[in-house]
Amino acid sequence: MKKKSTMAWISEFIAPYRFYYITSVLLAFASVIFGFMPYFYIGQIIRDLFNGLKDGQAYLQACLWMAVFWLAYSICHAVSTALSHRATFVVLADIRFRLTEKLAKIPLGSVLGQSSGSYKNIIVERVDAAETTLAHIIPEFTAALFGPLIVLIYMMALDWRLTLLSLLTLPIGIIFYLNMLRKSKGDFENTLVKTKALNDTAVEYINGIEVIKIFGKEKFSYQKFVKAAKEGADCFIEWMRKCRFDMAAVTVIMPSVFMILLPVGAYFVYSGSLSADHFILLMILSMGLLTPLITLGTYMDDIRKVGSIFGEITEILERPDLQRPQQLNQDLQGSDIVLEDVSFAYEERKKVLHDISLTVKAGTVNALVGPSGSGKSTLAKLIASFWDVTAGSISFGGLDIRKIPLEDYSQLIAYVCQDNFLFNDSILENIRLGKPSASDEEVYQVAKACGCYDFIMELENGFATQVGSSGSSLSGGERQRIAIARAMLKDAPVIILDEATAYTDPENEALVQSSIAQLIKGKTLIVIAHRLSTIADADQIILINDGRLEALGKQEELLYSSDLYQKMWQAHLSVKDNDQDEKIGGLAHA
Repeated sequence: MKKKSTMAWISEFIAPYRFYYITSVLLAFASVIFGFMPYFYIGQIIRDLFNGLKDGQAYLQACLWMAVFWLAYSICHAVSTALSHRATFVVLADIRFRLTEKLAKIPLGSVLGQSSGSYKNIIVERVDAAETTLAHIIPEFTAALFGPLIVLIYMMALDWRLTLLSLLTLPIGIIFYLNMLRKSKGDFENTLVKTKALNDTAVEYINGIEVIKIFGKEKFSYQKFVKAAKEGADCFIEWMRKCRFDMAAVTVIMPSVFMILLPVGAYFVYSGSLSADHFILLMILSMGLLTPLITLGTYMDDIRKVGSIFGEITEILERPDLQRPQQLNQDLQGSDIVLEDVSFAYEERKKVLHDISLTVKAGTVNALVGPSGSGKSTLAKLIASFWDVTAGSISFGGLDIRKIPLEDYSQLIAYVCQDNFLFNDSILENIRLGKPSASDEEVYQVAKACGCYDFIMELENGFATQVGSSGSSLSGGERQRIAIARAMLKDAPVIILDEATAYTDPENEALVQSSIAQLIKGKTLIVIAHRLSTIADADQIILINDGRLEALGKQEELLYSSDLYQKMWQAHLSVKDNDQDEKIGGLAHA
């Protein structure tokens, strides 16, 4: 599929607000014309003075018209700017909505393959940078380009010789400007790369500040940020250093048209080939002719950035979505999950799962175990439809999950991982995410059922307590229990627990386990466990090794048939704590 050009994307973004932009351009064009009109009246006054006219009323009338046109210029410019900005800020909001909606539709691997700092840079800074293009360049650049043409035509009618001479500095200035662009092309691109790296490093440093302090890595981590900041500054300094001579030449040469017009124009007047009043009028108009053109030059850097700015934005928007239908075309038959010859690779990397086939029966407890990095979490995420399989298929209720609308399928799965995310909102709203239509009373009942009601009520503001960024105001165990309450409120038939108690402190682990026991009653459970004793009573243990299905069955069967499971069980027993972990499998059957 052919990718759309940058201009095609910009046209698509502004299409719903085209009326505002067209009106803004027309008003900007009118403001340029009105802005030039006072020059014509100045010329008229000069001509009348040369002709000896002593009619004060005529001069007063000309001054009044100049004031009227200047007022018209100010009004048109203000309204044009207001319209373009009003439309632009709505367009920028639309772009941000599209980016965030897109992240929810593309495979999780595509999202995780890029740093959070990079996404923050694109969604915030890069989208903000598009404001200049949409709010200023579209109306003002267009008007500043075509407005002077009318003045140029009028000047040509007065005297074509001086008119052409008034443009002589323009190509000279353009030559210097093009030379500046040629020399600094690599530097310009380098500033974009270094600025992006600085943004990513800053976000990484701030997000990791807790780990940095704990492990005493302030110097190491800060040096990484300092290096990125210095490289960011150095590349801009180098860029400006290369541009300074050419930019100075452009700034000095282009406005210096009088150095040519004054002596040549005076000669034409002296020789009688040009009237004095036309000479003065041409001098005045030449000042206004190059000003808009010089203004265009100030937008050139922004124009150069257009491709880069919108390139980063549209790169996300052009990523392929998870292919899902808009509506469910046939009924599901039960809630069994069947994997047939499932293989998976992250984008273009080597496969991490190979030809896995298994069945997860409805209402059973299924444990995913295996060495670290064997592919357990990847398999769980495939079942949750965070990615699409590279080969093979996963079906739910007899239907390939790729034929189930994403929104419908998300209602069938509750996913609780080891590092659950809470939004910077109240505890009430964080739990209600599991079922947005739930009443406050339903949220309270779920909180009681999973054992987190009491600790919530002990907080200063109870359920109205703001959890902070990523739930930072709560402990790990408290965040985990709220996440479980959220999953319980969702009431999905399938629960996936991705080592849900891995980072829970011993004091809270019994409470979390009790919450999980309430959550999984009557549900299909798929659990990734790091302590084998917690899944000893599971209906089915799925042993994954190096991306392959190593063994499948109950614990007694695996202890007899699988050497790897025997080794894992012995290793578990050798490090097992004295306290007796309550088994998830046993809780499920309670």
